[in-house]
Amino acid sequence: MHIEISTRHCELSGQQQTYLHDKAEKLLKYFGRLMAIEVAVDHGKHAWEIEILVSAEHKHDFVARESAATPEMTMDLCVHKIEQQLRRYKEKVQHHKGDVTHDGPARRSPESYPSSEKSDSDSDKV
Repeated sequence: MHIEISTRHCELSGQQQTYLHDKAEKLLKYFGRLMAIEVAVDHGKHAWEIEILVSAEHKHDFVARESAATPEMTMDLCVHKIEQQLRRYKEKVQHHKGDVTHDGPARRSPESYPSSEKSDSDSDKV
């Protein structure tokens, strides 16, 4: 996996670069099939702005933008947003074989079954 950190209109110290890189790397524990992570850091007049673009397998992209007082705080907010997106996507991929609610698999009522599954006594009434 490739992690790229770019800056616009600012410089990051070595410690800040390492912090951002380590935070981005931790995203792998939420979804292991990430291809690339791009972190764009910009320092505006009053706040730091960070945009994270995460590319996963099969052309799925996740994006988060945040601004805060320090680059570390901004990265934490962005990573939290991406974590939520990755967690939701992973649940969706794992449970793609049916309707799944938070309480477990959805149960169908007898009325929702196709007519061929109804009891034999219903077909005798013809």
